[in-house]
Amino acid sequence: MLELEPLDEDVGGTVFRDVIMLALLGFVAIVVLLLPHLKPQVSAEVSDLDPPGNVIIEIRWPDKMDTDVDLWVQAPGDVPVGYSNKGGLVFNLLRDDLGQLADATEFNYEISYSRGIPAGEYTVNVHLFINHEPIFPVPVTVMASVRKESGERSKQIVTTQVGLMRNNQEITAFRFRLDAMGELVPDSVHSLYRPLRAMKFGSG
Repeated sequence: MLELEPLDEDVGGTVFRDVIMLALLGFVAIVVLLLPHLKPQVSAEVSDLDPPGNVIIEIRWPDKMDTDVDLWVQAPGDVPVGYSNKGGLVFNLLRDDLGQLADATEFNYEISYSRGIPAGEYTVNVHLFINHEPIFPVPVTVMASVRKESGERSKQIVTTQVGLMRNNQEITAFRFRLDAMGELVPDSVHSLYRPLRAMKFGSG
């Protein structure tokens, strides 16, 4: 009579391990094949986000230009805010651009934001700390925007372009008034000079 030998337990274990490994390798292969096709879903709203703050003041001058231009702003009833005094009760200077010095990008701009929209007159000055380029005047674009509520888009209310003729020159780009509702007061925009920087020292 033919006797059947019992199945070797080690052979059964090897088969089980092989099946598990093949399944695992198949899963890894599927993941590797799918990776190039997986893209994070970026909402279109991200590109439309406005920076923080209610009153936003920005200056831009030619990129790649080794020139240090400074933004100075003053809100109603507050102190002037610029490179040597980066914060007041209302405004904060978010970026102090030194031209090409210690700059990871070639973009030249400075920007200040307010907390709230106090009614009254706002003054916006630009100051040429130093120009290392043989280019004069230095053209500077100055913009003021207002955003009344968080989440809504900012609205540009004043823009101009000025030319700085020499180092250490400070000029008033514009002054304007906002009412209690955060609206631009009609016929309030002018550029009568008001010094903001005063006698302060340090890098621009």
